[in-house]
Amino acid sequence: MSFKYPLATATWDQKEIDAMHNVIASGDFTMGKKVSLFERNFSKYIGSHHAVMVNSGSSANLLMIAALFYTKNSKLKLKRGDEVIVPAVSWSTTYYPLYQYGLKIKFVDIDIETLNYDLAQLESAITNKTRVVLAVNLLGNPNDFDCINNIIKDKNIILLEDNCESMGATFNNKKTGTFGVMGTFSSFYSHHISTMEGGIIVTDDEELHQILISLRSHGWTRGLPAKNLICDDKSEDLLEESFRFVLPGYNVRPLELEGALGVEQVKKLPMIISERRKNAKLFLETLSNHPDLLIQKEIGMSSWFGFSIIIRPDSSLTRKELVNKLNLLGFELRPIVTGNFLKNTVIKFFDYEIHGSLKNAEHLDKHGLFIGNHHYSMSEALNTLKNL
Repeated sequence: MSFKYPLATATWDQKEIDAMHNVIASGDFTMGKKVSLFERNFSKYIGSHHAVMVNSGSSANLLMIAALFYTKNSKLKLKRGDEVIVPAVSWSTTYYPLYQYGLKIKFVDIDIETLNYDLAQLESAITNKTRVVLAVNLLGNPNDFDCINNIIKDKNIILLEDNCESMGATFNNKKTGTFGVMGTFSSFYSHHISTMEGGIIVTDDEELHQILISLRSHGWTRGLPAKNLICDDKSEDLLEESFRFVLPGYNVRPLELEGALGVEQVKKLPMIISERRKNAKLFLETLSNHPDLLIQKEIGMSSWFGFSIIIRPDSSLTRKELVNKLNLLGFELRPIVTGNFLKNTVIKFFDYEIHGSLKNAEHLDKHGLFIGNHHYSMSEALNTLKNL
């Protein structure tokens, strides 16, 4: 089924096509110079010391958690059974690495307006068992990091960010994804930039950077400096060093094609974010005071991944009616991420608990949806929302 106003559209032009052709002509297909260049350019744009590209945002989340099991820094090191606080609304692979590494997951409700943490619930959920707060910046919207940092200050708590939906967002003039020890990003087709598939982890910590490099490629030493923070000095004998494994890693390397696409896409990021924010201004003007609908309250400067629409608790409007109206206007739509993730039967495998009520996550799950935002003017599409 095709829609007049689709959820996602390509951000490529001839430059991306040419970049792929150049890689094909070179014969160098596996991770190489283009991936490295993209990493340097992306870290410069984001404002982090290091960026490590992988094959998806899901893999970025996996390596972010894994790295904390292999660090030698006692302030950052995790062990099985440690408690991690997460919001009840996020994508599945925010949570899966936590389960896979044996961490105790504590779910906390969201704020129905910002769609990020209910900050009062977050504060009351923290105990002396809490080791990590994982902040998810949902649909482009930053968390209130001043408040979160105030909540966790003077506590032995690590702050991490799943920023896969919020590339280019800022809070107090600082890019999201850089508030935690590590932050993750996605460059999947429907996200702010597209490298076909792809993900990135950023960090300012040199040891974590080196751990991520090793974990990305089998856990071997290739890519590490001769003198490094992971293992003994590397041998000058290249044959001896070729297959030397020091960490239980993965193969989540990106392709050189994806790196080349990233090099071109990151050049466009300022324009992409600017156009998305222009569209958001019109969206807010159109629906801010709607009697039946709630829209996302912006914190800082959102990069507006998409536009959420939630039926107000006191409205008689049903989601089926809202879906029909939007479809008739030509909009493709989706649930807001996974809704309340705890409704999924996969939860039976987790070691988890729920802090307090998840009433907002449940309301979003049953009465919410979102429509797409794009890197070009959506004035025609957004003006049709006046008919809701």
